[in-house]
Amino acid sequence: MLLSRFARPFFNNAKRAFDSLSEQEILALAISSEEEDARIYQTYADGLRDEFPASAGVFDEMAAEEHEHRRLLLELHQKRFGDTVPLIRREHVRGFYERKPDWLVRPLGVENVRKQAVAMEDQARRFYLQAAQSARDVSTRKLLGDLAEAETSHMSLAGKLTDAIIDSGAVDEEAETEKRKFLLTYIQPGLAGLMDGSVSTLAPVFAAAFATKDTWETFLIGLAASIGAGISMGFTEALSDDGKLTGRGSPLKRGLASGVMTTIGGLGHALPYLISDFWTATWIAGIVVVIELWAIAWIQNRYMETPFFRAALQVVLGGALVLAAGILIGNG
Repeated sequence: MLLSRFARPFFNNAKRAFDSLSEQEILALAISSEEEDARIYQTYADGLRDEFPASAGVFDEMAAEEHEHRRLLLELHQKRFGDTVPLIRREHVRGFYERKPDWLVRPLGVENVRKQAVAMEDQARRFYLQAAQSARDVSTRKLLGDLAEAETSHMSLAGKLTDAIIDSGAVDEEAETEKRKFLLTYIQPGLAGLMDGSVSTLAPVFAAAFATKDTWETFLIGLAASIGAGISMGFTEALSDDGKLTGRGSPLKRGLASGVMTTIGGLGHALPYLISDFWTATWIAGIVVVIELWAIAWIQNRYMETPFFRAALQVVLGGALVLAAGILIGNG
C-alpha cells in the first residue's frame, strides 16, 4: 500500500509516447495545438499593439492563419471520426514541443516575440512532418503535409508580412521605438544613478579616509553611503513617475536600475579601502574614481548622444571638485 501510494504520482504524470497515438488522437492533438498557438499569437498582437502596431498586425494575421488550420483539421476529423474530439494536448505527449506562456516571454519586445514565433513555427513543422509519416489515410497525410509546408513556406503569412514590414520601413521605426524605450527604462535611470553614486560619495569617503587614516572605517563609511544612496535613488526614481504618460517604462525596473547603479558607483572607490595600507588603498581608489568619471562621460556620449568633450568636462570637473572638497575637509 505504501509503495503504491508513493508510485502513484509518477504513474499519473506519465505521458503518452507519440508513436502510440492513433490517427484520431494525432488530429485531436493538432487541433488543440493550433488553437493554443492562435491564442498565443493573439496575445502577442494585443501586447504589441500600442507601441508596435505593424508587428501587432503580423501576429493578428498569424492568429487568423492558425484558426484556419484548426478549421481544416476539425473538418477532417468530423469527416473521418465524427464530432467528438478527444481531449489531448501537447503536455500529455512525451517529447512533444512545449509553448511558453506569454508571461514568460515578457516584456513583449519586438525581437523577443519574433524569435519565439520562429521557434513555434519550426516546432509545428516538425510535428506535422512526423504526424504525416504516421498517418495511413491519404487525406489525413495530405493535410498534415500541407500544414508542414505552410509552416516553412515563404508564402506563409509570417514570412510575407515580415517582408512587407521590412520593405515599408516599419521595422526600423519599431527598432527605434524599442531602443528609445530601453534608453528611458534602463540607461537613463542607470546613468543618473551611476553619476550620483560615483560623485556624491566622493566627499564622505575621502573625507573619512584623510580624517581617520583608518582603511576599515573608511570602507564602512563608503559602504553605508553607497547602500543608503542606492536605496534613496531607487525609491526616488520608482515613485517619481509611473511611466504610463511619459512612456518611460516600468517604475520598478527604473528604480532597480537607478538603485543598483548608484550603489555600484559608490562602492567602486570604497572597495579599495579593504586594503590595509592607507596610501595604497587611496591611490587605487583615486584611479578607480578617474575610471568611473570617464566611463560616465563615455556612456553619456554613447547612449545619450552628449558630445564627449562636454560630457567629460561636466563629469570630470564636477567629480574633481567634490573629490577636492572631501580631501580638504578630511585634512581640516
